[in-house]
Amino acid sequence: MSDENATKPPLVERLRAQRETHRERSRIARLGFVIVGFTVLFAGIAMMVLPGPAFAVIPIGLAILSLEFAWAARLLDVALEQAEKARASAKETTKTQRIVVAVASVLAVAAIAAAVLVWGIPNWVPVIGDWL
Repeated sequence: MSDENATKPPLVERLRAQRETHRERSRIARLGFVIVGFTVLFAGIAMMVLPGPAFAVIPIGLAILSLEFAWAARLLDVALEQAEKARASAKETTKTQRIVVAVASVLAVAAIAAAVLVWGIPNWVPVIGDWL
């Protein structure tokens, strides 16, 4: 195994193995995977502006498409490697950094609450009573 493959996330290696098995499926089954993959991918892209877990759905669509298309496999490899780097970076945060982020979050919520109390709730903010 080369150094490049040693740094790959385990999911990438499992998908590479699955691609070999996928090639043995019938053309109709493979076409079904392509249709489902594009549907999931486009749903994930739509979720970038609509409510939904876009950053979970897009990689799932890419994973399905990667069984059939090399471009999807490359995009998925890059996305998974970046996610792994982000996770490792998040683990390396210091206690001071976590405290600063927590304090900033509390101050932001307090500032919003103070603005609502001082200036009232703006008309464009929906109130739960309006939804009932």
